Amino acid sequence: MLIRIDAGSAVPLAEQIAASVRRALAEGALNPDDRLPAARDLAQLLEVNVHTVLRGYQQLRDEGLIDLRRGRGAVVIAVPAQARLREAAFQLVAAAREAGFSESRAVALLRSCWSEDP
Repeated sequence: MLIRIDAGSAVPLAEQIAASVRRALAEGALNPDDRLPAARDLAQLLEVNVHTVLRGYQQLRDEGLIDLRRGRGAVVIAVPAQARLREAAFQLVAAAREAGFSESRAVALLRSCWSEDP
């Protein structure tokens, strides 16, 4: 699995790490029960602080995509469909923000789309 970050990006490094893992899940490069690199190893490889990696991993844990346990490491628990949907949601939020939508307006748009037949 390839985790990429752009130090010059306005997106926080921890979010970039989480997004890379989400993408890998969505593309099928990661599957349930796969282990993510140890936080220390990944931090050294990416030349970032270990706490930055842990923040990214904690975000993925909070999203229900990985299980994070001391001594066991980070293990994928989500199914790829969940990861694809989550990645699409992040892209939708980014597009809505870029278009100047408020949160309530974006949610209203999503609700109207949900009620329509595809």
